[in-house]
Amino acid sequence: MDAQLPDVEAGKRFYGELFGWSFEDAYGSSVWARLDGRPVAALVPKTDGRMPTVWTVYFATPDADAFTRRILAAGGQVVTAPTPLDDLGTAALAADSEGAVFGLWQPGRHRGFGVRREPGSFVWAQLYTRDISAANTFYGTLFHDALFGAGAEPDFGRAEVTEVFPAEMPPHVLAHFRVTGLGDALGAVQRLGGRVQAPPFETSYGAVAVVTDNQGASFALLQR
Repeated sequence: MDAQLPDVEAGKRFYGELFGWSFEDAYGSSVWARLDGRPVAALVPKTDGRMPTVWTVYFATPDADAFTRRILAAGGQVVTAPTPLDDLGTAALAADSEGAVFGLWQPGRHRGFGVRREPGSFVWAQLYTRDISAANTFYGTLFHDALFGAGAEPDFGRAEVTEVFPAEMPPHVLAHFRVTGLGDALGAVQRLGGRVQAPPFETSYGAVAVVTDNQGASFALLQR
């Protein structure tokens, strides 16, 4: 996953204090975020101010070109064609049949998460959609058992937009980070210049609050 931000240095200060991340140079002006030395995310400078300030979750694929063809066949869109990032891997951006954007990552030297589900790391991705049936068909066609079972602990869910957000909110994928104390984490977000977008609510996978960072990128905090 990565965050596309206007100011990477400000992002480092925000997330470094919130989650205890450290940072090192990645590619170009991007940085890897690490938790106890293990990769958890990247912070990427926006190259176009018209692009949203946003967190993007990437799904792994062995063949990004072939996968984008499957996305088109399933009724989705390719936002950014597969692009190699040196020997790190190949990235692409796509959108589902309702317009929710997600990433694809064909691993090279960078395999992806070094840790997840631990405090301060990725734990869940929630698709907020207006048509859960269509979402199940779209993602089920693309990912089969990888998303919906096969004995593995799931980390991707679907919900209607209006369960948390106003009806006019566009469909989107919301990244969740695990925290040990939701109240303390919300206090830190606000102290660091972020804001609470949706106050804590209960879900089948834990207590969740939706926040934005000090530059406007939305994400969720999850206390399991």
